[in-house]
Amino acid sequence: MDLTTLTIKQAHQGLKNGDFTSVDLTKAYLKKIKDLNKDINAFLLITEDLALQQAEGADKKIALSKAEGQDFGTLCGIPCAVKDAILVEGEKCTAGSKMLENYTAPYNATAVKKLKEEGAVILGKVNTDEFTMGSSTENSAFGVTKNPHDTTRVSGGSSGGSAAAVAANMACYTLGSDTGGSIRQPASLCGVVGLCPTYGAVSRYGLIAHASSLDQIGPIAKNVEDAKTVFKALCGKDKMDATTKEYDFEEKDFSLKGLKVGVPKEYFAKGIDKDVEKIIRNAIKKAENAGAKIVDISLPSSEYALACYYIIGPSEISANLARFDGIRYGLSEPAQNLLEVYLKTRGKGFGAEVKRRIMIGTYCLSSGYYDAYYKKAQEVRQLIKNDFKEAFNKVDLIFCPVSPFPAFKIGEKADDPMSMYLADIYTIPMKLAGLPGISIPAGEVGNPLASSGHGLPVGLQIIGNHFQENKILSIAQQMESLLK
Repeated sequence: MDLTTLTIKQAHQGLKNGDFTSVDLTKAYLKKIKDLNKDINAFLLITEDLALQQAEGADKKIALSKAEGQDFGTLCGIPCAVKDAILVEGEKCTAGSKMLENYTAPYNATAVKKLKEEGAVILGKVNTDEFTMGSSTENSAFGVTKNPHDTTRVSGGSSGGSAAAVAANMACYTLGSDTGGSIRQPASLCGVVGLCPTYGAVSRYGLIAHASSLDQIGPIAKNVEDAKTVFKALCGKDKMDATTKEYDFEEKDFSLKGLKVGVPKEYFAKGIDKDVEKIIRNAIKKAENAGAKIVDISLPSSEYALACYYIIGPSEISANLARFDGIRYGLSEPAQNLLEVYLKTRGKGFGAEVKRRIMIGTYCLSSGYYDAYYKKAQEVRQLIKNDFKEAFNKVDLIFCPVSPFPAFKIGEKADDPMSMYLADIYTIPMKLAGLPGISIPAGEVGNPLASSGHGLPVGLQIIGNHFQENKILSIAQQMESLLK
């Protein structure tokens, strides 16, 4: 039996039954990483010694629980991986950038701390677009992560390493982060499940900042049940992150029968791949056949979401990344004076996309332009929030595509930033509103040239109102069964 194909629930049951140990499970994953990572490049760092040490500790904890007749945590002894923008104490954290190539994390992110308390086994750090800026992982300073379904194509981004690792069975689940779509879009392109929680549901402490009013940590997993298990361990108030809220996630069953599902007309406009649209329409039809009531809705301000995001995001980036100056920490280039230190360090340390966004953000915040750009974008953001508020007065959940197209060829959009930005056109609006959403596999677009014989995955996005993860996850599980 290939232990790496097991879900969290199946692996937990196997540990419970004594069919294998956490060390067995961890060794199986480490072997899979060694076999596949050279072709996929999902892992930037493999923490083999740490993983085996944690697995041994988990096995002792499991043995003790059994001896006392107690159950042990579902995540105990289960191997996972962490996006390389989230701190794991004592391990390198590069954020996919030369700027932090030799940076070692001095503490654990709250999300990592919570997983460690559960007895999780951390296999290593996985690839990301530099400072999580991108939709393809092509912006990583350490090479692109390839899609396990077709290694000539991208895995999505910025959590491309997180999604590819799960899709290739190199980790049972992973942590990613989502600022504009960076959990859901790679999950869709790699055919796995990605949950972006409500803003404030999961602590951002220990996540290297991209855009602080948008960043959110969440799980990427093999199925919806696994994503729910990880989310339950992560969510809740954290004194180290003032934006978090007291949140006791309560599992609740919701039925598709009678559920009002909103379908925004703006999400099926010109530009969507016809095969992607067909798959999403088919998923919506299956929900309707199961008793859901389909309601056509409008999110009129969504057409401004991309422009709004690429003002607010870069503005926050220019402030957040000002700390990487060659003086305090990170890369530092020798120079004759202070200005030269800044120029040489930032010139060498940052890649093209990061520089582009810093310059856009600095311009938008500069004297004479702040009102015209940043202030105006925040006003538009409020209109987008109002659209969703009005929609949720009429419907329970929203169904729509995750990405307008399936995984594209590596290099296909590299020279066209605007074309790349369009990859997140369906994921950005709900991020501006701080809403939760999930991507689940909905089908595959034909890909006759793929050596795997598989098509290219397409994800269905399910969006809920604030802190309604229980509704999203319950309905997503039902849709998952219908779409198999």
